[in-house]
Amino acid sequence: MMASPSPLTIYDTTLRDGAQGEGVHFSLSDKLRLAERLATYGVHYVEGGWPGSNDKDREFFPEAQKLRWGSCKLAAFGSTRRANIEASTDSQVRLLLEAETPVVTIFGKSWLLHVEKVLRTTPEENLRMIADTVAFLKKEGREVIYDAEHFFDGHADDGKYALRTLEAAAEAGADYLVLCDTNGGRLPTQVAEAVREVRQRFPESKIGIHTHNDCGLGVANAVAAVQEGALQVQGTMNGYGERTGNCNLTTLLPILELKLGRKVLPEGNLRQLSELSSFVDQLANLHHDSRAPFVGRTAFAHKGGMHVNAVNKLAASFEHIPPALVGNSQRILVGELSGGANVMMKARELGIDLDEKSATTRAILSKIKKLEKEGYEFEAADASFELLVRRSLEKIPAPFLLDSYKVEVARVRPQAKETSKATVTVCVNKKTRKTTATGDGPVNALDAALRRALLPSFPALKKMKLIDYKVRIVNSRGGTAARIPEAGIEPATNRLTADRSTAELLRKSGHSLYRSLAPCSIPFGEVFCTRRGSNAQPSASEADTLSS
Repeated sequence: MMASPSPLTIYDTTLRDGAQGEGVHFSLSDKLRLAERLATYGVHYVEGGWPGSNDKDREFFPEAQKLRWGSCKLAAFGSTRRANIEASTDSQVRLLLEAETPVVTIFGKSWLLHVEKVLRTTPEENLRMIADTVAFLKKEGREVIYDAEHFFDGHADDGKYALRTLEAAAEAGADYLVLCDTNGGRLPTQVAEAVREVRQRFPESKIGIHTHNDCGLGVANAVAAVQEGALQVQGTMNGYGERTGNCNLTTLLPILELKLGRKVLPEGNLRQLSELSSFVDQLANLHHDSRAPFVGRTAFAHKGGMHVNAVNKLAASFEHIPPALVGNSQRILVGELSGGANVMMKARELGIDLDEKSATTRAILSKIKKLEKEGYEFEAADASFELLVRRSLEKIPAPFLLDSYKVEVARVRPQAKETSKATVTVCVNKKTRKTTATGDGPVNALDAALRRALLPSFPALKKMKLIDYKVRIVNSRGGTAARIPEAGIEPATNRLTADRSTAELLRKSGHSLYRSLAPCSIPFGEVFCTRRGSNAQPSASEADTLSS
């Protein structure tokens, strides 16, 4: 569907509503960087914060005046005046003016439950609070966006009163009437019905929508409102927000442009969406959601053999849009559900030509399935896959062999800290080395001992860091498929005694470290051949499975 110009506006509230999400924290400099990035990206409004709530938001607005805003408008957020005072004398309303933004967004109560139980005022006074605040801000020359908080709950409880609150804002001059599903409990059909009624009641007003994601319907409800004529959508990047979050703009924007034909961004900017999504997560110091629609790392990842076979012939057979439209890319995964096409296409990504139906490809696929059955994973380990393929094609030998290891975890006194010591024996370039190291736990000690043994031959390991670590044990007889590994302390020696679960965990950990360090031990253009003594060769299983 061809996108066409649309009066629909995007209102980003990541810096305020998004920052209310658990684990989301922005420093002042973070807020400024993100505000400028959002303005450059092409959203129409950026809500900078609530100056009446904290010092950081008050400090933000003077600094924000120095940024490049282009056609984007900066909004300050606050509430209607308090009960029984003038809007001009309400301190938090005055702070909205002092923010000196072209736009002010205020929220008011639409639900009688909140009016009577939370504000503890009368329905008529609540209407005056809304009207007075909007009129005062309009008189001061601001564009006023009125957020009708809890509108859908209020509409379901007492529809006549909920509509009267909108009427109060509209008659006072509000530029937008934004209907808020503040508790996130409405369904798309309910949202559509209410928006339809409001548009009929207020044909001259611009209606907006603000949804939360408590039922997982934040985006769906926003789409329903847009299809009924809403002209503004409020949301946050990556769906940040209180509880389960707000309408996710990184999901909504592609739907608007690519599915509904509503062009809301400058030409070509949708292709920057994946990068913007990652930027916001990095700024908030949060892990990126790999399964996020459109922008997640796995959004266009294919693993099943039948799927990959089809995608190799025609990408659209299993991709609803070309990934590049949102700045993402197709990824081929390999694993136990793979077919020959997975191996061929993944190898192609790495610059290796394989025939899908060749004996070599079938052998590689068979090895992958065998290793995955044993608990290894290749879909997140491209280096492992590449080494396996290259060894199959080029017969690359192992750079070193791990002959033996021993790990001790001891506590000299009942209240003392446990100490871990590992001893490893490796064979490198026909020479046997035995080293010992201590560490913060058995795996760290193993890592340190193994590195100490290998560094003289492989100095590149100095640059390698262990940043993540996971071991899966698939043998239920070992105990860990059904329960946490158990261990005890021998009273006489204060030495840790491991059951089969813990022993298996350490065995797997040792082998994982061995497989991780091996790729970094193969210098470019040179291969170290490792033997057990003068004539010994690495076993087939060791050579084939050695990878990161």
